[in-house]
Amino acid sequence: MARGKLRIYLGAAPGVGKTYAMLSEAHRRTERGTDCVVAHVEHHDRPRTEVMLHGLEEVPRKELSYRDAVFTEMDVDAVLRRRPAVALVDELAHTNVPGSRNAKRWQDVEELLAAGIDVISTVNIQHLESLGDVVESITGVRQRETVPDEVVRRADQIELVDMSPQALRRRMAHGNVYAADKVDAALSNYFRPGNLTALRELALLWTADRVDEYLRQYRGEHGIHSTWQARERIVVGLTGGPEGRTLIRRAARLAEKGAGGEVLAVHVSRSDGLRAASPKELAVQRVLVEDLGGSFHHVVGDDVPQAMLDFARGVNATQIVLGASRRRTWQYLFGRGVGATVAVRSGPDLDVHIVTHDEAAGVRRGLPVARGARLGRHRVIWGWIAGVLGPTLLALLLTHVDADPGLANDMLLFLALTVAAALLGGLLPALASAAFCTLLLNYFFTPPLHRLTVSDPKNIVAIVIFVSVAVSVASVVDLAARRTHQAARLRAESEILSFLAGNVLRGETSLQALLDRVRETFSMDSVALLERGGDMEPWTCTGSSGGAPPPARPEDADVDMPVGDHMALALTGRVLPAEDRRVLGAFAAQAAVVVDRERLVDEAERARELAEGNRIRTALLAAVSHDLRTPLAAIKAAVTSLRSDDVDWSPEDEAELLAGIEEGTDRLDHLVGNLLDMSRLHTGTVTPLIREIDLDEVVPMALGGVPEDSVLLDVPENLPMVAVDPGLLERAVANLVENAVKYSPRDEAVLVAASAIGDRVELRIVDRGPGVPDEAKDRIFEPFQRYGDAPRGAGVGLGLAVARGFAEAMGGTLTADDTPGGGLTMTLTVRAAAEPAAPAGDG
Repeated sequence: MARGKLRIYLGAAPGVGKTYAMLSEAHRRTERGTDCVVAHVEHHDRPRTEVMLHGLEEVPRKELSYRDAVFTEMDVDAVLRRRPAVALVDELAHTNVPGSRNAKRWQDVEELLAAGIDVISTVNIQHLESLGDVVESITGVRQRETVPDEVVRRADQIELVDMSPQALRRRMAHGNVYAADKVDAALSNYFRPGNLTALRELALLWTADRVDEYLRQYRGEHGIHSTWQARERIVVGLTGGPEGRTLIRRAARLAEKGAGGEVLAVHVSRSDGLRAASPKELAVQRVLVEDLGGSFHHVVGDDVPQAMLDFARGVNATQIVLGASRRRTWQYLFGRGVGATVAVRSGPDLDVHIVTHDEAAGVRRGLPVARGARLGRHRVIWGWIAGVLGPTLLALLLTHVDADPGLANDMLLFLALTVAAALLGGLLPALASAAFCTLLLNYFFTPPLHRLTVSDPKNIVAIVIFVSVAVSVASVVDLAARRTHQAARLRAESEILSFLAGNVLRGETSLQALLDRVRETFSMDSVALLERGGDMEPWTCTGSSGGAPPPARPEDADVDMPVGDHMALALTGRVLPAEDRRVLGAFAAQAAVVVDRERLVDEAERARELAEGNRIRTALLAAVSHDLRTPLAAIKAAVTSLRSDDVDWSPEDEAELLAGIEEGTDRLDHLVGNLLDMSRLHTGTVTPLIREIDLDEVVPMALGGVPEDSVLLDVPENLPMVAVDPGLLERAVANLVENAVKYSPRDEAVLVAASAIGDRVELRIVDRGPGVPDEAKDRIFEPFQRYGDAPRGAGVGLGLAVARGFAEAMGGTLTADDTPGGGLTMTLTVRAAAEPAAPAGDG
């Protein structure tokens, strides 16, 4: 069965018109003959949205009872039985009422999609899980209902429903979003212009990134390599020289001129691992470009200009920023510089900026001049010219002048050309030059002339010495070049190995970052870490990097590096030389270490959870065996006494025994209630139902378990309403008051006072007991902790832990502070109703 398609209307805030747009789309599809049904849509009493529901078939909702109240949720089974072509499901991030089929509505949607039903849904940007901290820092509100980013990213279509902050505030002022009694509070809190502008920017940027992903995917699937200037991307070419900082800042200024501009700094090194750059300077430039909001990349290529252009076209760049050449004038005899070559090859789709800098006139005094490790092609060509054409021209010159410098001087002149050929072209041009010069000397300048024979033995010795010196110089130059190449390669390898070793010690690099580094270092199209459980089992991809599809098996890759018996690093793009496999092996070993470390971290987390569960179970058994046994024994003794026929109990005695039974039962009920509450908190099944309520409706009900004269209540009537779960708040306050009365002196009443501070309401429970030292204030909130010499009957040590858990579940806090003059003050802070905890509704 084909999977259904998901379409999401994304908005920056409630009220921008997502639900209205979704219903409009449903009407359009219905008019075209598509079978559309309303699986679950919340109109929130908005007349315009409610009207849009007319004419659409609605699947009856499922009723659920929770805490003596009836709620309605989407009936997934009914939608599956109805099996429409398209189902409308509002508020994708909604948390279902306990007892529903799934905990989250997006999980219900996944079932519909798996059944082949297309779904149209809505979500606000503040409900994306990755943006929770950002939204909280902007609005001061922590979103409790979230949806994983991956669920939204997998959507087949994402349509942004946009509205300016001013227009949205006008809609609210006209009563089109919230009821009239809530408009003023909403406009002055969550829906402030600054908040709405920031949320709108988040929505636009997130959607732009998603569009960028679609664009990259499309270009990759269709093999499009030319630049599409949909967004300003500026590539900065770094050589590792000090001018790099100037280039980075210049590129950042260019990026700021265009909306959504992006800076990508790239350093190109040769494929053999050689880098003529200062690692320290590159590290400084990496930090600088990241501080300016860009990214740093390292690619490999023998042809530096072409590697730069390939990278720029691969990331769909629009501009390239390069520094003016630091080469001296005579060096241009060997070819154009990198900047000029990039400008010539860039074509009409890339703009190239050549930026002047302080180093443009030449290498600054005091800095070492970095030379290539291998003799370049231009040097070899000039070596052959100096070794073959040079002696020819010299022979013509010497044979056509009247003056005869003598054989010794002729040999020195030819030797100079041979040395020049050796210095420029290496061993082969020098040997060829030595042989050619010997023939010219013998034929034109050694008696008898114009014959290849030598009459004077002294001349034979001179020619032999000439050949020996020429071959020796050529060998020394070639050996120096090879040693320089080896030293530079070893330096590059040591830098990479040092980087890997540092990451192993610090545990910093993730698997994805490591695979990206492998791909950039060896200039590959894709890199994948493959793994299988056994020799006969198929390979699975543990991680991959690159735009091209990763290989499914090591046999499908251009290069593969085994890691142990059941893991391999596979690369596609080109065949690596044998000398590069040593470094690749180090990367492969590091990848295996990273995978093992991540798995060990996961196993350690699971072990920690199991240990925590075992600790809770052990403490629970201890509580059952000690604290619960005492009231049971008292009840048993009282019941046995009352049933005994040997004693004639007076009415007063019977009343006392019955009172003891009642007291023991109450203690059991309280202890068991705390144990169950702690179990719910530990398993994460506490789902608060937030609603607006006055504190004076909840707090008095929480004082039923303590003597009447033991508590002084000070809750002003003019306090704002609070956004809480009344049941959880009552249990939390009851536990706090009971704990305070337990430790407070008999002649000192516990004070329960409330006050409003900004958008919060504080409830303080003040006692005059012995207090708690500062180092123990956090520990008293841990499960099964009893402070000091509390007697066995004082409880199992769960009251404060349950109170803090309930407070945090409602979005509040619970802290312990010293009471001035002695004692302990528990401060329970909750949100005032004026600032909605999570703005409901999609427009």
